[in-house]
Amino acid sequence: MPDPMAGLPPRFLRTPEAARYLGLSGRTLEKHRTYGTGPTYRKIGGRVVYAVDDLKAWADRGAKTSTSDPGKGTVLPAKKHPALRPYAGQERR
Repeated sequence: MPDPMAGLPPRFLRTPEAARYLGLSGRTLEKHRTYGTGPTYRKIGGRVVYAVDDLKAWADRGAKTSTSDPGKGTVLPAKKHPALRPYAGQERR
């Protein structure tokens, strides 16, 4: 049976839907966006949208098989992290 989604563009979700997809609050996802710790997003007009594939890839970075497994990467909490680079053209305060 052919895939009915084949050939269609990727699905984009607004912040509330993306947050529900990840099991987070919308505010937490907004904080991740502010601090640069969240999934890749796009601005279309004045709207922020997330591709489902980007949300899945971001969540998969935190995948682990045990407590001792270093995993593929780390999903940082939604707060400022000194190791992260500042936004382009801006200096840290």
